[in-house]
Amino acid sequence: MKEIELKVEGMMCGGCENRVQTALKNIEGVAEVVASHQTKTVKITANENVSIDSLKEAIEDIGYEVIE
Repeated sequence: MKEIELKVEGMMCGGCENRVQTALKNIEGVAEVVASHQTKTVKITANENVSIDSLKEAIEDIGYEVIE
């Protein structure tokens, strides 16, 4: 398992956190997701075969921006 932390712009509340967490948990190989609108971060625990690009795409597909 690997841990990934992404900066996400656009999360404003707990509802936003839930949307991001749900989108990421739907990706095969993602074990745990913790999103925080206060710190603008998403911490993901996933299998080695999960790509960062697929995580970013899932976040951007629901209307949020991943900051490099």
